[in-house]
Amino acid sequence: MLTLLNELNPEQRLAAETIDGPVLILAGAGTGKTRAITFRMANMIASGVSAESILAVTFTNKAAQEMRNRVTDLLLRAGFPPAQPWLSTFHSLCARFLRREAANAGLPRDFAIYDDDDQCAAVKLTMAALHIDDDSLTPRNVLSRISHAKNHGQSAEQLRREAIDQDGRRVADLFAGYEELLAQSNAVDFDDLLLRSAKLLRENPQVRERWQRRFAYIHVDEYQDTNRVQYELLRLLTGPHQNLCVVGDEDQSIYRWRGADVSILLSFSRDFPNARVVKLERNYRSTQNILDAAGAVVANNPERLGKVLSAENGAGGNVRYFEARDAQAEAEFVAGELEKLQNDDPDQTCAVEYRTNFQSRAFEEVFRRRGLRYKLVGGFSFYERAEVKDALAYVRLAMHPEDDIALLRVLNVPPRGIGKTTVDAVRELARTDGTSLWAAIEKFVSGAAAGRTVTPLRAFQEMVGKLLAAQANQAPPDFLRTVLDETGYMEMLKDRNAPEDVARIENLEELTRAVAESIDAGESFTDFLDAAALVSDTDSFEGKPGVTLITLHSTKGLEFDHVFLTGMEEGICPHNRAINEEKGIEEERRLVYVGMTRARKSLTLTRAIYRRIFGNEQQMRQGLPSRFLAEIPSELVDTVRGSLAEIGETRRYEPDPEYSYSADEFLRRVRGKPTPAAPAPRRTPAPSSFGRPARRGADANPMLGRKVRHPEFGVGTVVGVEGDDDDDRRVSVSFPGRGTKKFIEKYAQLQPA
Repeated sequence: MLTLLNELNPEQRLAAETIDGPVLILAGAGTGKTRAITFRMANMIASGVSAESILAVTFTNKAAQEMRNRVTDLLLRAGFPPAQPWLSTFHSLCARFLRREAANAGLPRDFAIYDDDDQCAAVKLTMAALHIDDDSLTPRNVLSRISHAKNHGQSAEQLRREAIDQDGRRVADLFAGYEELLAQSNAVDFDDLLLRSAKLLRENPQVRERWQRRFAYIHVDEYQDTNRVQYELLRLLTGPHQNLCVVGDEDQSIYRWRGADVSILLSFSRDFPNARVVKLERNYRSTQNILDAAGAVVANNPERLGKVLSAENGAGGNVRYFEARDAQAEAEFVAGELEKLQNDDPDQTCAVEYRTNFQSRAFEEVFRRRGLRYKLVGGFSFYERAEVKDALAYVRLAMHPEDDIALLRVLNVPPRGIGKTTVDAVRELARTDGTSLWAAIEKFVSGAAAGRTVTPLRAFQEMVGKLLAAQANQAPPDFLRTVLDETGYMEMLKDRNAPEDVARIENLEELTRAVAESIDAGESFTDFLDAAALVSDTDSFEGKPGVTLITLHSTKGLEFDHVFLTGMEEGICPHNRAINEEKGIEEERRLVYVGMTRARKSLTLTRAIYRRIFGNEQQMRQGLPSRFLAEIPSELVDTVRGSLAEIGETRRYEPDPEYSYSADEFLRRVRGKPTPAAPAPRRTPAPSSFGRPARRGADANPMLGRKVRHPEFGVGTVVGVEGDDDDDRRVSVSFPGRGTKKFIEKYAQLQPA
């Protein structure tokens, strides 16, 4: 037996020593699950189990390599010769399996494996062979529908029988043609690796029994992320002795959108009635208060096996909460806190987490302005995202039709059927005449030789003409919405309606809000475009990052000293798409749990009261606090000074923060009617940033003429004061180049300049 087992805690040791029969290691966040599973494999080898009979499957090559290295290191430390279990991802396992069983699988041994780009190229070839050239059927869209059909056991013929429109029948034809092309090329795609392996094991008893003997002991990491095909593979590979050890945490199942089925983990004890369940509940990452807050949220999910995590790092401080006026103020607060942390210790790791990609924009812009170094994980920088670049290219083209780069970027986006031959002819005409591509298009379209093939190009020309007229007559936010509508870009994304397209729509809505903010700040549209172009230059942000901007889905497996979980509002977290779906809310709750448990030392939750409305960017929409905030016990949370409310507090805000009042306030101010007295909500008010005046009123107020600094607009001069009530007094501040802005004083975050 491995003497190194003394390094494990009692629960980890129990998992490592329980070798025979089915075992479920229920491992909470930060409890050392990888440590337990690698010690288990090393202990089995040290006890005489052949390494070749041990299989361990995980979801990334990196995780498999890390396990391999740890097992080797443990054996060497204990004085045993190194030995290698079979460690791989599901796809790598199936590729090796099919290579060895190629004859039984009906494949040549040297079959090719098509990656994502190869699969798209195969779909394009099939579309060309079938003469299908339809803007509504992009290769990526077709491939997604083929993959969905394969993983749901549907053949091309079934798809054709169930088709309800011409698109459905075309996809069925393309599915059949795609499969024929794979067969002719002696190739399989990623889906085939799993599906063909499961089919062979299911239908060939000799092959199944041979591989069950080969893998006498099977381990599965991240079991909560398995899908139904992977589950079937594991059941087929597990022999009569049922030596299957799975490691997982139902509270960290966050990939339902890509097929993961948490019920597979929840039903393990039903599938294997003799299973030994070992709970790992000692957390080595976070403080107890962070764990208790996260545990209180996820405890509201009904389908759980349940665990109570205890921190080895002590109680720690409370979770912190900050409610900001708007997205800009939220970003400014987070940036200020990060600067303090980085000044205290530059080596600390900090993360800003958010539910959707569009939220990164406000943080990126504030961080860049303040010189705060960061890196972005789980997506491109906001202004580098393809949909944002496409929209801005259209804007540039409408402002300067001679911009050849902008024209070429959007000429066939969305797809318009403008063929390569036509594009090459236009480019050659522009080169010959020494003109822009736009001028060449005008000449080409009006040429005598122009026939049916030029129709899509003429439609593009007419569309750009409409944008030219709109650009001259519309305000920038309105014009950008016109661009998205007239070009068909937004319609294309809505029609496809894949999860990534929903994110792209959100990014374009955020771009429109960014334009509105820029105009409100006194900038021209050209200023905004210049800033967007410069923002794409990340040269000055290379090197060791001080801060990580990251989506919640990308945080899995990571940890940071300090975490800021932002955008805690209904419609954002939980996401709009999940609100009316029970299973969706449960997954959103698990996502928040994962985000919270990434924090080692401190966790701060933030939200914005107001966000701009897409479609009417001059108005602000009041958002409700995320339901998950109310699920955290108040005794575990401290409200940050300056927050507009405490966590869990429900208070009525004005529907528009600048120009209107609530119904009760309207009655009091305008009609002179008293409102019923009500106890004031418990909150942490923001003190005046520049002192209380001796006299109230606008004429002779000592605040008039004072210089103040605002976190967004910079230094300005107080030019007006309205109201005598401390809670409602408004100040007007003139900012050079930005105009006059009106604030509610106690929320304004103004400082003496």
